[in-house]
Amino acid sequence: MSRRAAAKAARLPLAEEELRPTFRRERSALKRGIWPVAGCDEAGRGPLAGPVVAAAVILDPDRVPRGLNDSKKLDRETREKLYAKICASAHVAVAFASPARIERDNILRASLWALARAVAALPLAPQLVFVDGRDRIVAACDCEAVVRGDSLIASIAAASIVAKVTRDRLMARLGLAHPGYGFERHMGYCVPEHVEALTRLGPTIHHRRGFAPVAARYGELDATAQDLLPDLL
Repeated sequence: MSRRAAAKAARLPLAEEELRPTFRRERSALKRGIWPVAGCDEAGRGPLAGPVVAAAVILDPDRVPRGLNDSKKLDRETREKLYAKICASAHVAVAFASPARIERDNILRASLWALARAVAALPLAPQLVFVDGRDRIVAACDCEAVVRGDSLIASIAAASIVAKVTRDRLMARLGLAHPGYGFERHMGYCVPEHVEALTRLGPTIHHRRGFAPVAARYGELDATAQDLLPDLL
């Protein structure tokens, strides 16, 4: 290899190492006498419809399921299998932030509220909570916010799986209750199928009025009502 080729190869960026969650931080806390330790995460900040679902999980140190990972990196079948293992071996709690609360508080505050509710609902009161992201939650114990926590910390990864599976199942039920929107396929996210259904059928009570595509549709409805008002008087 020539000197120029070697220098060019040296400047090439190294492939980013794939992160996998471990139980290292939870075990470190346990060794310091801090236990129980919970992880919490949410699913559903981005969709146009449905609640935010938050989950909190306290893993059993002797029964940590193998294969835990950020729920977004797992296929549906793997998530479902891990969900069953988590629920069979860990302490689990979930909480929901409704579209009405999201509209009232904004999506960030509603999500943090749901995360705090999930932690408070655990059957064991944790002494330490790890939460995914940059923001800590209100908790009756120490709380550490961990960026990319669902890729680093096993209990957060477990919570992300519980939140995702719970929300997907809920959206599938909403799909049965509101045929034509495709909730059971896109889970309320802003995909062309959903936007087309929203334009054709209008918003449901499960849509988030503050999110732009939904707000635009409500604006159209308000404008139509104003146009009809002289005919009704």
